[in-house]
Amino acid sequence: MPHSPSTSPRHRWKVLAAGVAANAAFSVAFSGIPMTAVVMRAGYRLDNATLGLMLGLIGLGIAISELPWGLLTDRWGDRPVLLTGLGTTALALLAMALLAAPRSGHVPGPGWLGAGLLLVGLLGGSVNGASGRAVMGWFAEGERGLAMSIRQTAVPLGGGLGALLLPAIALHAGFAMLYVFLALLCLLSGLLAWCWVHEPPGRSEGEHRSAAARRYSNEPPVAPRNAKRADAPAAPSLRGPLGDPRVWRLVAGIGILCAPQFAVLSFGTVFLHDFGRVGFAAITATMVGLQLGAMAMRVWSGRWTDRRRNRPAYLRACTAWSAGLFAVLGLATLATGSAPADSPASQVLLTVLVLACGVCVSAWHGVGYTELATLSGPARAGTALGMANTSVFVVCFVTPWSIPHLLAWRDWPMVWFAAAACALVALPLLAKPARTQAKLSKTALSRST
Repeated sequence: MPHSPSTSPRHRWKVLAAGVAANAAFSVAFSGIPMTAVVMRAGYRLDNATLGLMLGLIGLGIAISELPWGLLTDRWGDRPVLLTGLGTTALALLAMALLAAPRSGHVPGPGWLGAGLLLVGLLGGSVNGASGRAVMGWFAEGERGLAMSIRQTAVPLGGGLGALLLPAIALHAGFAMLYVFLALLCLLSGLLAWCWVHEPPGRSEGEHRSAAARRYSNEPPVAPRNAKRADAPAAPSLRGPLGDPRVWRLVAGIGILCAPQFAVLSFGTVFLHDFGRVGFAAITATMVGLQLGAMAMRVWSGRWTDRRRNRPAYLRACTAWSAGLFAVLGLATLATGSAPADSPASQVLLTVLVLACGVCVSAWHGVGYTELATLSGPARAGTALGMANTSVFVVCFVTPWSIPHLLAWRDWPMVWFAAAACALVALPLLAKPARTQAKLSKTALSRST
């Protein structure tokens, strides 16, 4: 019997493309708006403290809304949540263009700007869990790492586009046109979701659970021949992600490991400009290279861990390398002394280290989210991803707020040493001791029988 377009095995790639488009459209907003910080500070007449608060409000909105959106995704399905979230986010951005954009002779108060950015975060938080659950439902176990990693490339892709486009739009066309542009991106990605995102044919939530139970209880995965080490996936908990301590542990590790990443993304340009005295063109090239490197590493790592079935080991390796690189960056910053690093050698060294730190600490996202969604089971992936993104965006809000205090206390070396410490704290949370994991898996299987 021939496949219809929505049931063809190839359709899963359209679902993935729609998920990437949805995440990229929203990422242009939450990653790109901070890139307009200098223009925003002048246009809205803000001081630095108020500016930092404004830039953190999108992340705060996402942190508040991620878990509720994830629960609704598991209840309603991927398609309704994606369409609702993208549509209402577009409406919120259009409202900001009308009410919260500076015009000649009129500068809206920070309350209007803050409320708009918070609302965008609250509504746009729907995208992450819904698109991740859609990918988990359409792709099989041996492809999920690659698929989720491709989906996660949408974040640096959107961030790169935002860094290239939004400052120019804000400077030359104004913030009203910037918000309209972002709204159009959300509507376009919503159209792709309308056309392509559907529940997998013949798979209800109950069938997801029973299939997962059969797979884990009767058919343990066999590692490929070329695998050096295999980490067998654990059985999804019958209590759901909210009642599974393994999920909470991984969620905490993912969130804490995002602190050094957000430190680079939010203050890397400031560090290179103020401390390293690096030129604007070199800073732009560094940040674009960071995003491109993160995209490439996420795709490679997803495919590599699919073949070797070693996601936990890869997560631990990325975490350890990130801790080491940030420690080296801190030492290099300390070695230059308290005066800015004016020498070309110091500028090159600091630029390369920032680039290496940013790529390494951004490379694991697709693998980490795949491991989390696999642990929770496809039917509850929306809830688990919502938990993770809540953790991530709480850190997204706290990190830029904390860095100025660290700078006032011990200057830039302390910022990078604190980033290294966060990675070290995340390392044991991402570890998966064999005995403990086996015991938990047996307990879950015995309860299911």
